Amino acid sequence: MSVLDGLGAALAAGAVEVVDLTTPLSPRTPVLRLPEPFANTVGLSTTPVSRYDEAGPAWAWNDLHVGEHAGTHLDAPVHWITGRGGRSVDRIEPARLVGPAAVVDVTAQAAADADFLLEPEHLEAWEDEHGRLPRNCWVLLRTGWAARGDDPERFLNADEHGLHAPGPSVAAAEWLAAHPHVSGFGVETVGIDAGIAGGFDPPFPAHHHLLGADKYGLTSLRGLDRLPVLGAQLVVAPLPVVGGTGSPARVLALVERTAQEPEA
Repeated sequence: MSVLDGLGAALAAGAVEVVDLTTPLSPRTPVLRLPEPFANTVGLSTTPVSRYDEAGPAWAWNDLHVGEHAGTHLDAPVHWITGRGGRSVDRIEPARLVGPAAVVDVTAQAAADADFLLEPEHLEAWEDEHGRLPRNCWVLLRTGWAARGDDPERFLNADEHGLHAPGPSVAAAEWLAAHPHVSGFGVETVGIDAGIAGGFDPPFPAHHHLLGADKYGLTSLRGLDRLPVLGAQLVVAPLPVVGGTGSPARVLALVERTAQEPEA
């Protein structure tokens, strides 16, 4: 039996589960809001073309109006000035979009402090416990923030000082960008940077360092609590928008069940 035949059989038997990590995209899905004078992107809106009516008696379809960076989405290097000479979303090699997931769990710290910052020592402690990050991996930061996803105000968590949400420090962003095995960095929050990262030096260091190093970002993930710390395979499926700085994406994880786990 070939490797792919074995995978197909495992999927059919339920030995490998497909976990959807994507936030459903609707007009209520929270989208990042920048302060004036900066321009903001749009969320999702739809315009009906036909719905089993005179305009199309046997079919229904809609026109979509949506920003590249709405909902669960991928950030391509050209999204940031440090990556402006790099890849647009259509030019990302497909092999970079499939790879092992490494889950770094800081839910307790984020529950105690909405402005919690991931530091290099957290990542080094992860490697001390679980081994070196695997090649071509996606580091996924589990913060528990996905539980806020159905309440836009709680999810964005903004006050007069701006957004408050966990994310990497400048040093952690540098660490991730320099790690040769990291393909991308994914979060449950609205962006790959901490809510207060606009005041860092450089501002928004995850964008600055990761996208400038040909690494990719994933935002608004859900279901990270259903993944093992290590062992899942991530499949990231953005639209190959020509010249796109990013794209809404469906993000799936392949998770091998243990013999003790019952089927859903």
